[in-house]
Amino acid sequence: MAEPKVVLVEVYGQKYPIKTELDPRYVEQLATFVESRMELAAKSSPSSDAVGLAVLAALNITDEFFRTRANLTNTSGSLTARAEALEKMVDQALALAE
Repeated sequence: MAEPKVVLVEVYGQKYPIKTELDPRYVEQLATFVESRMELAAKSSPSSDAVGLAVLAALNITDEFFRTRANLTNTSGSLTARAEALEKMVDQALALAE
């Protein structure tokens, strides 16, 4: 594993040292994404403080993650069912060919 580094990121005017083994550019992309979500939250709730905006952004990001995970799970289940149906069809075709 790579040696942990400290990556300094800025989110919503605050600087944070992040100790990580991840690529520093990736960590900066994550911080930029979080900041963009905080800015969206600020537009919908302009009176919130920074912590409130961070909570709103975290809820928004978590909702997106949960929906994506559910969608992938549903897609995976659907693909598995299709593959099983195709396998049965192939087995039946092979049995008829014998």
